[in-house]
Amino acid sequence: MKFSRREFMKTAGFAGTFFLSGCGRAGGPSPAGVPNWSPAYAKLEAEGKLDERIEQAFARLEKCDICPRECGVNRRRGEKGFCNLDDRLKVHSHSPHFGEELPLVGRRGSGTIFFSYCNLRCVFCQNYPIAHEGRGRYVEDSDLARMMLDLQNRGCHNINVVTPTHILPHIISAISIACKQGLKLPICYNTGGYDSLDNIKLLDGIVDIYLPDLKFMDGEKAEKYAVQGVRDYPRRAQAAIKEMHRQAGDLETDSRDIAYKGVMLRHLVMPNRVAGTREFVRWVADNLSTKTYVNIMSQYRVEHRAFEYEQISRAITSEEFVEAIDWAREAGLENLDRRSMQQYHIHRRRAGG
Repeated sequence: MKFSRREFMKTAGFAGTFFLSGCGRAGGPSPAGVPNWSPAYAKLEAEGKLDERIEQAFARLEKCDICPRECGVNRRRGEKGFCNLDDRLKVHSHSPHFGEELPLVGRRGSGTIFFSYCNLRCVFCQNYPIAHEGRGRYVEDSDLARMMLDLQNRGCHNINVVTPTHILPHIISAISIACKQGLKLPICYNTGGYDSLDNIKLLDGIVDIYLPDLKFMDGEKAEKYAVQGVRDYPRRAQAAIKEMHRQAGDLETDSRDIAYKGVMLRHLVMPNRVAGTREFVRWVADNLSTKTYVNIMSQYRVEHRAFEYEQISRAITSEEFVEAIDWAREAGLENLDRRSMQQYHIHRRRAGG
């Protein structure tokens, strides 16, 4: 017999006293040299407060305002908004990933779970088969919990939920289920940045590591280069990231330099200064901390529909990447991604610097 999400949660709740002793302690690698550490969600689960967050999150789907698009559809009754999902959960894949930032990857990989669809759908999206076309399969919250536990059993250093905004209720539900069965890894919230402030506040005490993009600093550029444009992207993303930083603070790593808490901020350098990189680094220094972990990325490619837009229809030059890192250093940013800095020195040589 197949259980509904509600029925499974009732069963899991009944069994909670049996499993809870394992929450935050059993299986998988934990931060080295960090005494008495446990993931943020373990405390809420132990206090019986995680179920309340789950109910609050699912209630927001009834007139959906789970992201800043605020479509207003009733996803609980099968209606679909911009994200193309109703009350179901769709996953593309889950596996250890070694292409993320080094503090996430360590030696055993980041336990990534790629969710189908997205609330942004940028015209230059490098994952458009997943984010735009929605490739993947529908699963239950209990299946998602099993994926988390599988990644832990495979030795991953964290659970990295990729493009999570539009299915936030299911993620919290799965964390609760998995915690009762021994999940102990940090949760990494890997988002494109278009998150509502209420969403991020709902995650307070659940997420350990925030990994947001801050893609654009200008609303007109955001509107132009995202499908069904989002002129309010800079304002919304900045507000959400400030709340993430209030909750998690600057990045903290263990004795192996593996992340277990804090904010890791991404920004993709785009051709012709479209992304507003100079404004980005100044904003970080003025509004977060000069110690914020920042990954200024050089891997822009002409993907999906980017070739239709003249300003972004080419790769970036070495000179453009070098000036981006120079701006970051001038702004006083002290914790720039190690791989980005290695690329910086390569691009400097190419640019004749």
